[in-house]
Amino acid sequence: QARFNMIEQQIRPWDVLDQSILSLLTTVKREDFVPPAWREAAFTDTEIPLVEGGIAGRVMLSPKVEARTLQELRVSHHEKVLEVGAGSGYMAALLSHKARQVHTLEIDVEQADIARVNLRRTGVSNVNVLHADGSAGLNAQAPFDVIMLSGSVAQVPSTLLDQLIVGGRLAAIVGHEPVMHATLFTRVSAEQWRQTILFDTVAPRLLGFTEPSKFAF
Repeated sequence: QARFNMIEQQIRPWDVLDQSILSLLTTVKREDFVPPAWREAAFTDTEIPLVEGGIAGRVMLSPKVEARTLQELRVSHHEKVLEVGAGSGYMAALLSHKARQVHTLEIDVEQADIARVNLRRTGVSNVNVLHADGSAGLNAQAPFDVIMLSGSVAQVPSTLLDQLIVGGRLAAIVGHEPVMHATLFTRVSAEQWRQTILFDTVAPRLLGFTEPSKFAF
């Protein structure tokens, strides 16, 4: 019932109407990726800490943000995906059902191990979890059809945008509090990218990405 309520009361009202995405949210059990202490909150409209206090941005994004972003990326079964910020492995599991192959990068070694265990336990076989600084992407496996940043950044590095194929899409939450923009970048040519703002939200920072200098006067 809680899963049904999450879909009908949180996710559908956020214009997530793609039936394949809604069905996927029933198939991939979110509660299997939530830390045990937060299991009862698996379907609530909130970010869930992956470590005590959710420090340093280590959280699961809210269900509606995950679902809406997945819908907007329009992943196809022949595509190769890069995720930055594996977290618990939940988004990688969702992506794995839509894509041919998923590489997910996690800067925290312990969290990378947790993601691997969660994915293995739930039978996901086409996801490769790597302990790495995701700000540099994964050039050895580039180019990618889809790149997703599972957290916020001040700006998307050109290094990541360059790892998209022409026609490829990158989703990221960009900007600064109190308002950030979930943004879709589409590579339209070798030297051009189109930006589309999807919705406003706020999310913790991904680790490893540079922040612009702040000047004091």
